[in-house]
Amino acid sequence: MATAPRPRTSTRDPEEVGRRLTTWLDARLPGARVGSIRVPSSNGMSSETLLFDIEHPDTPVRACALRLAADPAAYTVFPVYDMARQHRVMRLVAEHTDVPVPRVRWLEEDPGPLGAPFFVMDRAEGRVPPDVMPYTYEGNWLHAATDAERARLQENTVSVLARLHDQFPCREAEFLLPAGKGSPLRRHVEAQRAYYTWVVEGVPRSPLIEAAFDWLDAHWPDDEGPSGLVWGDARIGNIVYDGFEAAAVLDWEMAACGPRELDLGWTVYLHRFFQDLTVSFGQLGLPDFLRREDIERRYAELTGHTPRHMEFHTLYAALRHAVVMLRIAYRQLHFGEVEPPADPDALILHRASLEAMVRGTYWS
Repeated sequence: MATAPRPRTSTRDPEEVGRRLTTWLDARLPGARVGSIRVPSSNGMSSETLLFDIEHPDTPVRACALRLAADPAAYTVFPVYDMARQHRVMRLVAEHTDVPVPRVRWLEEDPGPLGAPFFVMDRAEGRVPPDVMPYTYEGNWLHAATDAERARLQENTVSVLARLHDQFPCREAEFLLPAGKGSPLRRHVEAQRAYYTWVVEGVPRSPLIEAAFDWLDAHWPDDEGPSGLVWGDARIGNIVYDGFEAAAVLDWEMAACGPRELDLGWTVYLHRFFQDLTVSFGQLGLPDFLRREDIERRYAELTGHTPRHMEFHTLYAALRHAVVMLRIAYRQLHFGEVEPPADPDALILHRASLEAMVRGTYWS
């Protein structure tokens, strides 16, 4: 999947969106027009992002990005797209921390103007480590960087997580708790279980994903640790870098209230996903980059919090990623982009690593 043409993510026409956006914008900035509208070339498989410029002599901002709830006709990745929630999270992160997030400008909750709710934010300039082809592959800017440059990017990325977790007030994250009973981690896992149930409605279930949920139940942490705001989709592919320094932290739709290790496990595992994939295709990848032990050590140095139960949290990250990838694979089947396999677990690109985690052999 990571080496194939990008799966379809929308049935919308960017030019038509631009015309409708101009009409909407004119009510806020009379005479303004939307120009140079385009789809970013990398990353993003869920909500749609469009880049555009505002053409108006008096506007304080010209380079913008539009974050638009997913097109229901595109077999959406998630059942609900709460744009007001994302907008609120980004505004609060900017208010309470020094983590670089784009300034959010306008929120439109009425689906009428563009067919779905959306918000507009400032556009950050810089480079994003690509998903397709993965940044671990030869030939892209991060793979071509020096060891010292990648070390600087890694340091800056861990610092982003440390500052977010340390600076954001826990009380401000409570609105992100899923409904239900139990601890924030229990609620988070139960929400993921409900998401999986939605993903497999009317299609074959995944024995591997269900075995991984059973593994979580059997290895539940005895001390879950403190909870607060977690970014959710905490990976370098969601950061715009100016050189090798974080310039903008993007994609907050998976933000939640839970233990810090949710972000750390996701950061560690999403790199391992690309690294394992790269090795399977006969390349060396970046074996010394974003290593679990290095992230844990540096995070502890920056925060005083020693990451705990990381095998649990990296397996949980692999499980969550498997559910998302299963949904994306079923979307590809829906649009006729791939052939259906006999075994639904074959749709999970990181099947071997998740199986190894469930067996307890992945980190050995």
